[in-house]
Amino acid sequence: MKIAVSGKGGVGKTTLTSLLAYAYTAQGNKVLAIDADPSPCLGDALGFPRELVQGLTPIADMHELIHERTGAQPGTFGGIFKMNPRVDDIPDKYSATHRGIKLLELGAVKLGGSGCICAESVLLKQLVSVILLQRNEVVLMDMYAGVEHLGRATSDMVDALLIVAEPTARSLGTAAQIKQLAQDIKLQTLFLVGSKVQTQADRDFIAAHSPGLPVLGYISADPAVLAADRARVCAYDLSPTLVAETNAIVTALKQSVK
Repeated sequence: MKIAVSGKGGVGKTTLTSLLAYAYTAQGNKVLAIDADPSPCLGDALGFPRELVQGLTPIADMHELIHERTGAQPGTFGGIFKMNPRVDDIPDKYSATHRGIKLLELGAVKLGGSGCICAESVLLKQLVSVILLQRNEVVLMDMYAGVEHLGRATSDMVDALLIVAEPTARSLGTAAQIKQLAQDIKLQTLFLVGSKVQTQADRDFIAAHSPGLPVLGYISADPAVLAADRARVCAYDLSPTLVAETNAIVTALKQSVK
């Protein structure tokens, strides 16, 4: 299963990604969790020890590696560089592993926008393609409010895009924008996940205002999320409610994605 998770900033997409990682691990799967957010925090949500998180460098910031693999200096435009650099060793070599979960930080291209033809963007897109096509494990991509690390070449390799939304009009408006971005690159298997829900009225609001997306499940506004953040552990360890809700989402995904 290859899953991308997106949503408005602060909506709970990183929390959902961390919960899914442990849910799949508990079922005996190997998991590669990819932090594709420009401000990486998935490691903390997963409860990785601080020394492991601090030892990671986003791939987009590894200038020597980018130069070695593409033949071009990061941040430069024009010239000649490899469009299909070797990347197959990167996930294992530059990741950290904790409790059976492998964590890789992608980082973001800081110049030229997401569509720039530059060495770092070429390497990141090649890396994502190889991960989605060749890795024999569950892949979870924690993305920003967009799909900038995906493209037409990789959209058919993603089994599902989960768009996370709170029970607010603004959050669901962002979900509609992400849906459009995903459809622009021909990514069709899209689901909505309700986040930070407290009441049945919250669930009803999300279902009624979904931007034409099936609702895969809901994650409660559980105090365990804050407690886990303060204790630097994963919320999965502190909340039976969140475990049950996440398992329900995993089951719904299996039934919906053939």
